[in-house]
Parts: sequence; C-alpha cells; structure tokens
Amino acid sequence: MARKRKQLPLLESVLITDVAAEGKAIAKVDGMALFVPYAVPGDVVDIQLTRKKHSYAEGRVVRFEKYSENRTIPFCNHFGVCGGCKWQQLPYKEQLKYKQQQVLDSLTRIGKVELPEITPILGAPQTTFYRNKLEFTFSNKRWLTEEEISSDKQFAEMNALGFHIPGMFDKVLDIDKCWLMDDLANQIRNSIRSFCLEQGYSFFDLRNQQGLMRTLMIRNSSIGEWMVIVVFYEDDREKREKLMGYLVAEYPQITSLLYIINQKANDTITDQEVVTWRGKDHIFEEMEGLRFKIGPKSFYQTNSEQAYHLYGVARSFAQLTGDELVYDLYTGTGTIANFVARNAREVIGIEYVEEAIEDARVNSQINGIENTRFYAGDMKDVLTAEFIAAHGHPDVIITDPPRAGMHEDVVNAILLAAPERIVYVSCNPATQARDLNLLDCNYKVIRVQPVDMFPHTHHVENVVLLEKR
Repeated sequence: MARKRKQLPLLESVLITDVAAEGKAIAKVDGMALFVPYAVPGDVVDIQLTRKKHSYAEGRVVRFEKYSENRTIPFCNHFGVCGGCKWQQLPYKEQLKYKQQQVLDSLTRIGKVELPEITPILGAPQTTFYRNKLEFTFSNKRWLTEEEISSDKQFAEMNALGFHIPGMFDKVLDIDKCWLMDDLANQIRNSIRSFCLEQGYSFFDLRNQQGLMRTLMIRNSSIGEWMVIVVFYEDDREKREKLMGYLVAEYPQITSLLYIINQKANDTITDQEVVTWRGKDHIFEEMEGLRFKIGPKSFYQTNSEQAYHLYGVARSFAQLTGDELVYDLYTGTGTIANFVARNAREVIGIEYVEEAIEDARVNSQINGIENTRFYAGDMKDVLTAEFIAAHGHPDVIITDPPRAGMHEDVVNAILLAAPERIVYVSCNPATQARDLNLLDCNYKVIRVQPVDMFPHTHHVENVVLLEKR
C-alpha cells in the first residue's frame, strides 16, 4: 500500500521580496527561498506549499493579505490559468527593470566575465497584439478552472481549442480572447471551433491518439498577409473540404490557407507534407525595404516590430564597412544575413533546417542580393576547420543560437576562425553567459544591449558585442 503523502504547511503573511527565474516571485522564510507564481514584490500573501526541499520550496498563493503598490490589474480573462503572459500584474516599466536585472545576473553569476555598463533595455513599442504567430490545440478534454469546478455545475461540452495547461500534456484551456495577436486571429480561431462543434467534428484525444481536429497555426505579417494551417489527424476528405471551404468564404483576409494530415504521435510538422488549399504556400514580411518569404515551417521572430530593432542592434554592433566577410550562424531563413548583406562584402549563413536554407536563398533572390551563400547542416558538423579554410576566415561572426546556446564544438570553431568581432544574439541570457565564459580566453565583452521581444513574460533577448583581445 502506498504511503500517504504528508500535507505540506500553509504559510501566512509572507512578504514577496523579488522576482526569480522563470518569472516566479520569491520570498524568504526561515532562511529558505520560496518560489510562487503570479505574485509581485511587495505583496503580502498566504502560501500553500506544494513542494519542499532542503534549500528551497515552491507554493501557490491562496490569499492576498495586502497588494503591492507595484502591481496592476491583469487585462486577460485567462490570466493565471493558461500559463502565458505571467507578468501581466507587473507594470511594464517594472517588467523591463527585472529583465534588465536578469541579464546582468546571468552574465555576472554564470558568465563571470568582465562587463561594460549594460545599456538600458529597449522596450517594446507595442505590449499587446504584438505576435505574428500562435499555435492552438484541439482537445476533447477541456481544462476546468477552479471557479467552474467549485460551481458544482455539470459540463456536457468538454471540447476545447486553445493552449496546453502547463504540465498537463492532455489538458487544454479553451481560449476566448488572446491578447498576443491581432484580433482577427481570435475571430478565426473561435469561428473554427464553433463550426467544428456545430458539425459534430471530433476533437483530438491526446492520450488515445484519435479524433479529426488536431492543431491550428495562425501567422500574419506587418503588411497584412495571413496564413492559416489546419492540422487534421484523420484523413476525412468530406469534412476537411467543408471546413476549408467555410474559411475561404468567411475570411477573405487569409492569403495562405493550408492543411496537414498528421498521424504521428507528436504535433511537430517539420517532417509533414503541407497542402495548399487556397492562395500561396507562404506569406511575406517586410523590413527596411527587404521582403522575406515565410513558409509554414519557417522560423521568423514572432514580434515583427521588435525584430527590426533587434537586428538593427546586431548590425550596429557588427560595425560593417562593406569590406567584411561575415558568418551568420543559425541563420534560419536568412533574415539577419540578408539584413546586413548590403553593408558587407559577403555573408555566409549556416542553418540546420534545409527548408529554412531554401527560404534564405529565395529571400536573397527576391531582394536582388547576390553576396550571400547559405549552407545546411548541424552547426558543429558544418563549421569546421576545413569549412573555414575553404570559405575564408570571417572578419565578423553573428550568431543567434536556440535557447540551448552553442555546442562547445561550435564555440571552439569560432575561436579557430578568430574573427575580429563576434555579435552574439540570444533568447536565453543564461546559456549566452555560459558561452561568453568559453569565449573569454580570446574575446572581451564590449557592449551589452537587452531587447524586450515578449512583453508580459519573463523572456528577454540580449545582444552582446565581443572584440578580440
């Protein structure tokens, strides 16, 4: 017989003192760090512990005894449940302050490198409706909120189209309005859900892997183009055509209407065939007179307006005069490579995803850029001594790796290439700091510029300029 778990205590009148990693708030109780979500420094709260270790504990707020002066009212009805936008209760200027501190703490504690004064973070001009891409999941197991459960009502409709509940792979919160993307995305999503419910279409059962409707992706661009990708699990032509025809009739704004039949055990679409139902198989984004082709599998920064400012910082740090050979690592669809090409002699982009490299080449072609070359493959396998010898030692390396940062072999290859300058763009200051420590033997950090791409979240981008010692 399993031993009954001991009930963890309720802590009363706890003062929240700071913001910690992953956007959680932090308090100190009897010398122990206590982490809780959805609170802000200055709140006095009662906390139910949910996890207790020797040096720290985790919990949830069950009652606010006093609200902090540094608090604002969250604007989203789904705040605190869907798991996104965890900092809505923090005024935006406070969010920026803590993001700046996050960068400083990471570079200091993990990087342990000599730092210049960090430039004040570039805040986002738009703090709602700023994303250009959202993904939603159909589920036949709708997540019930605490209010719904306590109401003692019986809920006959358990289908949902929305976001996964954190830590619950098969539970989805039905989303009415999301403040992250232009409201047309809400209209399209809600219309699709209503249509499917009215037609009796089955929503996906994630545990048993069955059902017609699986996932939905919506993308748009600053020039008004819209892409909708409906992912089905079952291959039911009649039902599929009925839904797609409905979307064509209801939403002429959709310039790229696509579908996928995904019968794998996971939701990734990188290895799936994408069928164009109506319109183009891509949308275009524009930046500083350049046009970028974005396909259903393409990576593009999800905040178009701030992406321009981010890339502007990277180009400024690169200090290009027109004579440089630039390596753009993790180039994606070649956005940075093409963005800086007019200021360089040649730009060589490297990226793991073959489809992204194809888009990068197309992006150069449609913009009349002839001084770029792109190569596909695992970065640590492509960027070798032989590659550098064949293509030339770069004057500048721009690197924009995923959250995990750079493989140690890539860092060693950069040290071997020995560029005069390295511009390191990162979406994770912690792994960036680790890599800066590895580069510190030959390079010194000259400038640091945080950029807020994701208001109301704890995520922050950071751009670092390193120069050869």
